[in-house]
Amino acid sequence: MFILPILFFVTAILYSSVGFGGGSTYLALLLIWDVPYYIFPVIALFCNVIVVSGNSINYVRAGNFNRRLIIPYLIGSIPFAFIGGSINIDKYIFEILLFFVLSVAGILLLINSNSFKSENIKINEINNFISIIIGSILGFVSGIVGIGGGIFLSPILFLMKAGYPKQIATTASLFILINSISGILGQLTKENVINEILNYWPLFIVVLLGGQFGNFLNIRFLSNRILAVMTSLLVIFVAVRLGLRLLG
Repeated sequence: MFILPILFFVTAILYSSVGFGGGSTYLALLLIWDVPYYIFPVIALFCNVIVVSGNSINYVRAGNFNRRLIIPYLIGSIPFAFIGGSINIDKYIFEILLFFVLSVAGILLLINSNSFKSENIKINEINNFISIIIGSILGFVSGIVGIGGGIFLSPILFLMKAGYPKQIATTASLFILINSISGILGQLTKENVINEILNYWPLFIVVLLGGQFGNFLNIRFLSNRILAVMTSLLVIFVAVRLGLRLLG
């Protein structure tokens, strides 16, 4: 159990450095360590909230908050994250869904890493209905699996050129924060979840410390692009590990 908090600490550092919470990797680590799968999502979502809270505050204070950009996605995601979080699914189906989520997230983040260095882009106006649909889908999947969804929303926003990189980073961070809270509320409707997660309190402490250290690294040393590549490779590695486990 000693190694797991260390890995959560490292994950929090990497993800907080690029404005994400780390939910996808927390889930994979919990699976590898044979933690009861029905509490995976709520542990990962709590860790998300802890890690991205600081990022969200820093981004908003820096003046990168775009209300018009984020609200349609939240309108769709908040109710569906709660619904997804309240659903019980079979462990094997959960593992397949998690493998898919990790694989896609890692690839998208790797492709998306080049976008962190571009400020000179033409911004498109996205239809609110499309934004709500995207938010609903991401919210539902996020609630079931236990991620914030920002790791998917960010590359989608870059692809659609919906905002400048700093605005997109802020939107993704706030999306993770609010989506995770909604997903937690859905997860807490399940039996025995609260009692079980109290046994894993050290994980919440280490991600708090890791998140703060990650913010420091982001500001002082490493570029967002380098950190995005590092994080994506980590997610892909864990996805491959999970895939081999499923095949075995």
